[in-house]
Amino acid sequence: MWAEIADEEKGYYKLSNIPFYIPKIASKDIIWAEFKTSEGMLTYRKTIQCSGNSTIHVIVLNDEYEVNAIRNVFESMGCGSEKINNYFVLDIPAEINYLPIKQKLNELEKDGVLDYEESCLSDRHQYKDYSFPL
Repeated sequence: MWAEIADEEKGYYKLSNIPFYIPKIASKDIIWAEFKTSEGMLTYRKTIQCSGNSTIHVIVLNDEYEVNAIRNVFESMGCGSEKINNYFVLDIPAEINYLPIKQKLNELEKDGVLDYEESCLSDRHQYKDYSFPL
């Protein structure tokens, strides 16, 4: 993961990319990490402050569909993404209404195009009317 220092003394970092494999964190979250000697790197310990963003893990199951074309559909809805092969992660910004995105994911899943997991669904994105304050 990429991060910028939020508070060096406390070991707090602000994530600056979309987490590929770690569940329950999203871009721009403030996390606590400490150096783990056995791994020779900083290691995530816990989330200090949630950004309100959500992370959705997506795998394209049908080779007839081009991954970047599917990513572009979500990009047009305001969601950034990062990919590896037929797998990508979506970043749903806090200010975006998740309902149309969820509907599109469900449609593509029903059609056998993809499967997805709501790896980190923010409190705001869990409300159906999206009236949760920012």
